[in-house]
Amino acid sequence: MLTSKVAKRYAQGLLDFTNETGQTATVFSEMKDVTKLMSQSPDLNKFFLTPYIDAKKKIEVAKEIFKSLSVSSQNMITLVIRQGRENQLKNIAQEFINKVEDINGVQRVTLTTATEISKENIDQILKSTNLVKADSNFDLKVNVNPSILGGYILRVGDQLVDASVKAKLNQIKKDFQLN
Repeated sequence: MLTSKVAKRYAQGLLDFTNETGQTATVFSEMKDVTKLMSQSPDLNKFFLTPYIDAKKKIEVAKEIFKSLSVSSQNMITLVIRQGRENQLKNIAQEFINKVEDINGVQRVTLTTATEISKENIDQILKSTNLVKADSNFDLKVNVNPSILGGYILRVGDQLVDASVKAKLNQIKKDFQLN
């Protein structure tokens, strides 16, 4: 997923602040909660994206929704809304999570398959590639996308292994068009 420069800058600022104050672990878990809430609540997203609702009202609602968070997290959310960047709130939280995981050496691995596959098959796919370090932590996300027809697509960080049937068919189609 591409992340905007705005999200990266706010996340870096938050990371710098939490490192200085020693609150990185607390804010990390809270940002996971923020991304989860924003992902599960389309109404909240619509509310934050509505341009004719005043920023003060959005801040009031955000303070009520996120009242269980630390003062640092609440202040960051308030700042984001006050600056008119509430549409980037989820991206900022996700980018903060990514930055903390990068510091901790956690690899982000996404496996996309055409159908549900077993844990054994997932382990076999991960062992078959040298992209996933066996001795490191990794955060695995498994997606099902029937449009790839078969095989798998493995993304580790910014590297991609496309072993899908769809990709192979597209390559054959290109080869035929060139000849």
